[in-house]
Parts: sequence; C-alpha cells; structure tokens
Amino acid sequence: MPTREGMARNRYLAPIAHRFLSPELWRFTRRSVPRGVALGLFAGFIVPLGQIFLAAFLALPARANVPVATLVTFVTNPFTFPFWAVAANRLGAFILKFDSSTGGTAMREIDSGRLAWLRELFELAGVTVFGFVVLAILSAAIGYVVSSWGWRWWISRKRWRAIRRRRMAAGKTAGAEG
Repeated sequence: MPTREGMARNRYLAPIAHRFLSPELWRFTRRSVPRGVALGLFAGFIVPLGQIFLAAFLALPARANVPVATLVTFVTNPFTFPFWAVAANRLGAFILKFDSSTGGTAMREIDSGRLAWLRELFELAGVTVFGFVVLAILSAAIGYVVSSWGWRWWISRKRWRAIRRRRMAAGKTAGAEG
C-alpha cells in the first residue's frame, strides 16, 4: 500500500503530489473512510489494470481516504479475478438476457453477416464487461453503506466502553471513600 512519503517521492506524481499529500486525504474519518471504500471497490471492478492509481486519483475530488481506497482495490487481484470474471459474465447475461429475439431490427442487421463479428464480440466480452460495470456500481454502493454502518458501530462501541470504564472508575473511588 502506498504511503504519503512514497507518493511524494514518485516522479510521476510530482506535479500533483501537493494534492495527494493533503492531510485530509490520509485521515480516517466517518466520511472519508466510506468514500474510500466505495471508490476502491468501484475502481477495483471497473478497471482490470491500474486500479490502485485510479482509486487514488478518484479520491482527490471526492475527499476520500487514499489508503483505504487503494487497499480496497485488492478485492480483485490475480487470484480472485477468475471468480469475478465468471460472476460478472453470469450477472451480465442474467441482466441482459442477450439472445437473437431481443434486438429486433438491430439483431437482423447483425445476423446478416456484415456485423456478425460484432455479435460474437458482444456475446463473449460485452456481457462480461457489462457485468463488471454492474458489479462496480453495486459493490461501491453496498461498500459505502456497510462501511458507514461499521464505522458508526465501531465508534459507538468505543464510546460505550469509555463510559463503562469511567463509571467503574467512579464506582471504585466512591467505594474507597465510603
């Protein structure tokens, strides 16, 4: 995972390093973390290569947490990509239900032979690409909601423990005085 110092030394990022080094992009806040999760998931599914850089660049205007955005992109890695490709293909095929009766006039034009290669290409790759777009959008939305709820749960639990410790400390001091 890239660090602030590593990004500052990167010669490709030098022209815009001042933006990446902004402290608000590296703080873990209730708003920046869910944004980072959503952007990381979106970039992880939408781009097969270079998703870390895309997530980092998208984090700038969205004021999302850069480390979280780049870390979450690893949900699609070389080991999990075959699974996600099959899932995207099946999801795209389910949503589109692409067959020869769907398109009407456009399908007759494609079947005429002049554009038959386009149909084969769309059947092979288009359904999967569409599935990846759907996965990117859905996972970003779900990731935002889940990380937002998780952040609130974590903070409320932390506060509850602090209150409990204070009450116990207050009870011990009251018991020692009496």
